[in-house]
Amino acid sequence: MTIHSLFLVTLVVDDYDRAKAFYCDGLGFACLQDELQPEGKRWVVVKPRGGDGAAFLLAQAADETQRAAIGNQTGGRVGFFLKTDDFARDHAAMLAVGVRFLEEPRHEVYGTVAVFADPYGNTFDLIQHAAA
Repeated sequence: MTIHSLFLVTLVVDDYDRAKAFYCDGLGFACLQDELQPEGKRWVVVKPRGGDGAAFLLAQAADETQRAAIGNQTGGRVGFFLKTDDFARDHAAMLAVGVRFLEEPRHEVYGTVAVFADPYGNTFDLIQHAAA
């Protein structure tokens, strides 16, 4: 078996356009695809610019079970990790567009980090790794 990468992760959201606006306008992600699908669905893929990591498939909840998962896809744990090469720059830019940080930046052995939440409550670490 030769698996090359994890390239796409589904993120259940309440509304395609609201989620796309947060990730693209707020966080500066690129919208790689936004295509209509059958039954009123869309294939919306967003990804951090310039990176080689996975992208998000923004999937609008279709029923009560899926709506119940919005914002809690990882059971309350930090589920997503965004790497930066300039923590201060990106932290300030995110604050300027209204991203809600749940803590002040902290310095750990592995680097500088702060947890923030998307509009749904999913939590992310913004991390600048320490120089090796």
